[in-house]
Amino acid sequence: MPRKKRSSPVLERGERRAAALKSVSPSLNLGDGLTLENYMLQLELWRSQLATYNESLSFADRALSTVRDTEKELRDLSEPMLIAVAAKYGKNSYEDKMAGGIRKSERKRPVRNANSVT
Repeated sequence: MPRKKRSSPVLERGERRAAALKSVSPSLNLGDGLTLENYMLQLELWRSQLATYNESLSFADRALSTVRDTEKELRDLSEPMLIAVAAKYGKNSYEDKMAGGIRKSERKRPVRNANSVT
């Protein structure tokens, strides 16, 4: 399931505010660095950072999908590998045990209760 991309209500409000400030004066300067140009640059910086963040989420989603696919392939390959070792060396061999199998002679037999038979 892909990660949810982020939107920004602050960015949307800021864009509306910038449009309103622009209608007051396209070169608005309120002193102390409070200019329309600085405000627009800050909006663009935030827009760029948000786009980079959302793009990074997409890359992370793709990487996770790749990891999951590779894990599934490995899981699907593990069983035939063990079966091939058992076929080549036998199910009671030490090689089968070394490969991760359980030797036939070491398997536990199910214990049946005499009371449970009807």
